[in-house]
Amino acid sequence: MTSAPIAVALDAPDLETAARWAALVTPHVSTVKVGLELYLRYGPDVLASVRGASGVQVFLDLKLHDIPNTVAGATRAVARLKPAILTVHASGGHAMIKAAVEAAPYTRVAAVTALTSLSEADLERLGVRGPAGDAVRRLAVEAVGAGAQALVCSPREVAAVRAEVGPDIMLITPGVRPAGSDTQDQARVATPERAIADGADLLVIGRPITAATDPGAAAAGIAAALRRVVPN
Repeated sequence: MTSAPIAVALDAPDLETAARWAALVTPHVSTVKVGLELYLRYGPDVLASVRGASGVQVFLDLKLHDIPNTVAGATRAVARLKPAILTVHASGGHAMIKAAVEAAPYTRVAAVTALTSLSEADLERLGVRGPAGDAVRRLAVEAVGAGAQALVCSPREVAAVRAEVGPDIMLITPGVRPAGSDTQDQARVATPERAIADGADLLVIGRPITAATDPGAAAAGIAAALRRVVPN
C-alpha cells in the first residue's frame, strides 16, 4: 500500500512525543515535518529520532530568510542531515533562493509564498499588492525562476499556482483541515480531498492527526479518504 501524500507536522512539546507520533503515523503517510521550535530545542538529533528505522521522508520546515550568503551557510549546515525538503521564504528574493538551492543539491528546496495564517486583510496591512492569490502567484514564479523545486502555498491558491508553474514543481499545502475540523490559527484552508483535486502534491496536516486520541488511526483515516480521490 502506497503511503498517503501527507506530511504530519510534529509540533510536539518534547522529542519523545515527536518520535512517538512519528512512529504511529509513518505506516500511513509519506512524510513527517519538523518545525522551527522542535529543531531549535533539540537540534540535529531530532531528525534521526523522528526518522527512526522507517526511512520516512523528513520535511525540515525552518523557513530560512536572510541575506543570500547567510542562507547558503545555514542550508549547507542542515543539508548534511539529509532532509527530503527544506523551506525558505520566497520573499527573500531570487538571489537568496538560488543560494539555498545551490547549497543543498540533494534536498528539495521549497519556497514559502504567503503564510496560511495570514488573511487577505493581514496581507493588505503588510503592503502586499492585490488579492492574496495574485501575490502568491508572483512569489511562486519568482521562486521557480530562482531554482526552487517546490512551493508552499495555501490550498486556496494551489490550482492557480499549478496553472502558473506547470506539472513538475511540487506543491505543498498547509492549512489543510478534514471536514468538521477546527481551523484554529489557519485563515486560508481547505479539506484534504479538495487540495489534492486542485493540484497539491503534499498536504501538511498537524493537529487533526497529532491531537487525536489515536494519531495513527487519524492518519490512517485521512489516508484512506485520499485514496478514494487518488487511487494507488
